Amino acid sequence: MPNEALLIMDMQNGIVERFAEQADPLLETLANVLDAARKENMGVIFVRVAFRPGAPEASPRNTSFSALSQSDAFSESARSTQIHPRVAPRDNEIVVVKRRVSAFSGSDLETVLRAQGVDSLVLTGISTSGVVLSTVRQAADLDFTLTVLSDACADADPEVHRVLTEKVFVRQAMVMTAQEWMSQRTQNP
Repeated sequence: MPNEALLIMDMQNGIVERFAEQADPLLETLANVLDAARKENMGVIFVRVAFRPGAPEASPRNTSFSALSQSDAFSESARSTQIHPRVAPRDNEIVVVKRRVSAFSGSDLETVLRAQGVDSLVLTGISTSGVVLSTVRQAADLDFTLTVLSDACADADPEVHRVLTEKVFVRQAMVMTAQEWMSQRTQNP
């Protein structure tokens, strides 16, 4: 049986707030998924993006992150980089800080997963075209078995979300809704 971990990625205040219309249903879905995983004693790992003060990790050539060096909005201690309270980690749950889009890039996530014997990941988070896509690609190359919970992810562009979850991710991951995933768990204890 696979040793599975649930990844809750980039569900931090500054990012969740950008998805105002989608935030409440997404947070509710994630809270249910998180509750189900915790009841099963499944490993839960939170991933957030944050930088040192002044963002020395953000190259001026990196179009995604270069503007961050001009402010401390995404510094490690900033409110914007803290996990949203509706899906906050418990004291015994791991929080990984990354420095790039993928949950693996610029973080110790792979080390943590290998140390825990994890070989299967359940991916959730914001955004589908950002952290989820980058993490699916890298995790597949690292030989993890992958599940993406389509309604536990969100993207600013609904069509991009649809194409990724219906056409792209299915090549490297099982894609299902949160309810399908939770139902499957109760049927196969």
